Amino acid sequence: MGSRALRSSSSRFLSTKPRDIFIRTIFFTPELSKPVALKAAVEPGVAKLTGARFHLSRFCCHDHLFISGNWRMPLVKVEKSQRSDSSILVALLPALFLGLSSTPAMAEDSSTELTETDLGGLRKIDDGSVVSNIHTSKWRVFTDNGRDLFLQGKLEDAERLFVGALQEAKEGFGERDPHVASACNNLAELYRVKKAFDKAEPLYLNAISILEESYGHDDIRVGAALHNLGQFYLIQNQLDEAHACYERALKIKRRVLGEAHADYAETMYHLGKVLDLQGNEKDAEALIKDSINILEEGGQGGSFLYTRRLRTLVQIYIKSNKLTEAINIQRKILQSMEVSKGWDSLETVIAAESLALILQSSGSLIEAKELLQRCLVSRRKLLPEGHIQIAANMLHLARIELLLFNQTNKDTSKATIALDNARDLLCNAIRLARQVLDKLKKQGENHKSYEASRTDTHSQHTALLILLQALNTLSQLEVTKSELHEKTMLNSDAEKALLDCISAFRQFGSEKGLSNFGDIKGEYLSCLKHLSSLLKTSKINSLNNSRKPTLEEVQNEIKRVEANNTKPYQR
Repeated sequence: MGSRALRSSSSRFLSTKPRDIFIRTIFFTPELSKPVALKAAVEPGVAKLTGARFHLSRFCCHDHLFISGNWRMPLVKVEKSQRSDSSILVALLPALFLGLSSTPAMAEDSSTELTETDLGGLRKIDDGSVVSNIHTSKWRVFTDNGRDLFLQGKLEDAERLFVGALQEAKEGFGERDPHVASACNNLAELYRVKKAFDKAEPLYLNAISILEESYGHDDIRVGAALHNLGQFYLIQNQLDEAHACYERALKIKRRVLGEAHADYAETMYHLGKVLDLQGNEKDAEALIKDSINILEEGGQGGSFLYTRRLRTLVQIYIKSNKLTEAINIQRKILQSMEVSKGWDSLETVIAAESLALILQSSGSLIEAKELLQRCLVSRRKLLPEGHIQIAANMLHLARIELLLFNQTNKDTSKATIALDNARDLLCNAIRLARQVLDKLKKQGENHKSYEASRTDTHSQHTALLILLQALNTLSQLEVTKSELHEKTMLNSDAEKALLDCISAFRQFGSEKGLSNFGDIKGEYLSCLKHLSSLLKTSKINSLNNSRKPTLEEVQNEIKRVEANNTKPYQR
């Protein structure tokens, strides 16, 4: 599928006029103590919904905001237009999900502060056409309280309330009412976070079925629900199912919202991601570039979503070995960050580090080293002493030094300096990673919050991966140093680094199942193979101690790990 086939030049904008109807999109970030709301007037170019003077703005499914749990909390507040029909507004309200969706809502402007009134769910309509009884009241209370518990990581308590909200919606509004679709969506999202996928899928499907019955198969609310279902399939790597959902959602959004709308571009972007995972890099690139162009044309060229999609495009270029294109886009990202945030922002540091790593792959080692050195200076200024990002930065710099060593033409003095610099960086990275792992291991049992546990698992995974990589790299450095000084028969320092790598895997790998992560297991396997190679070539028993395994033991362990290495990397 080509992107130009999806964007018809004859219908870039749909002719409508703005209305005095607003939608509040609520999102949560770790940096804020309270939610932030965007009050956005409905734009020109948004299709009119049949039978109502009501225009739908960006109420659904934006790109992931990287917060813990990948949650979205879209609430809606609808203010009546003087020209609108109240009874029709009431019919439209329930389908705008009040709960959690699979993709966080991203507001472009967070200047409007949320008030308590905004958390009250549906507003009372003066003509009394909203169904109101004990069940509908309980539905609202259960939904609000369940949402709050969800955000606190109290998933069991939230589940009980969401189950109750679903039952109350059925009894208060009727089994096939759109309020029931909202309740199904909320409960499905909770099950998704709990990875109870078998429970979540029927709820997603039921929500879509209800919306189709209520509003038709090509209604925008059906498109939004299909997008959510596509995201549900995508996180499980069910690519064919995700493709079908996104493709249908894209057709609906194109017809209703038009090809210039951000929601249309957002579904296009996700379909592009699926195509990339399916190996169709050409069409994936075209779709993602088109989604980026739509944001540019809509005045969102400097937005979070825009930058995030550029990063995805960079990754596609790297996979396709289009390093020149990847470097150009990454430079654009870095320049934007430097202008908007400066070097006192970790976002700028991360953008610079990403550029450095691509430059390293392309052979531009000096520029890559300069960028990484600047990143290290900024991280030491911005982060607490001993932060794991500092260790990662040191590991990257050490690898650059090793690559620069290969360009010294065996000039012993220059080569020794490069290797010594790399060794110092690796030893510091190893020390910091161990400190982080020891600290997390001690405090792990004190966390009872689901979200705190997820955060710790991610931190432990990162620290262990850096530790294993640094030890593995250190062993290679020691071998190189021995060869430089023609001490090829003695690699005791290299062996020690590899044995430390094996020990670290066994010590920390059992924590939270880290040994089952594909990248952790892969680094451990690499360590074993390097040790096996050393043991085969070494003619001197360089380490005579009880913890040193025999060649046969190492080879047997390699076979065991390879036999069990079918489990994919866990997220």
